[in-house]
Amino acid sequence: MADSFSKREKEKKKAQKKKEKAARKEARQNDEKGSTLDDMIAYVDADGNIVDTPPDEQDKKEEINAEDIVIGIPPKEESDGPDIYEGMVTFFNDEKGYGFIKDKNGRDSYFVHINNCSFDIKEGNKVSFEVEKGDKGLVAVRVSMAQ
Repeated sequence: MADSFSKREKEKKKAQKKKEKAARKEARQNDEKGSTLDDMIAYVDADGNIVDTPPDEQDKKEEINAEDIVIGIPPKEESDGPDIYEGMVTFFNDEKGYGFIKDKNGRDSYFVHINNCSFDIKEGNKVSFEVEKGDKGLVAVRVSMAQ
């Protein structure tokens, strides 16, 4: 008997869902008949909010000069001399002739080659240097002992 009860319940649920679906379909069809193109259009106001009314032409219009818009990275301002950084040699391999210098601020580490040094460089040396773009990133060049 439990099986017949559950079968009847399932059939009732199925019939109820079918009625609800038909009612939703009918409501959708009635709504579409009454709506016009103007009812379906949405506008975006000056603040970026979606509204039903068209925006006023004079409200909040700002003139922008197209030449003032910078696309990409802004050009670097020219300085009178090269930027000289200070740091400490954190690693140096004497056999291969390369190492790394950690910036004084502790944020960046730069590759250094023995050819870019004016003295015998060792780990722990405090140095001053300039930075240039290399093949694989920024490279420390014109390395000298810090004063």
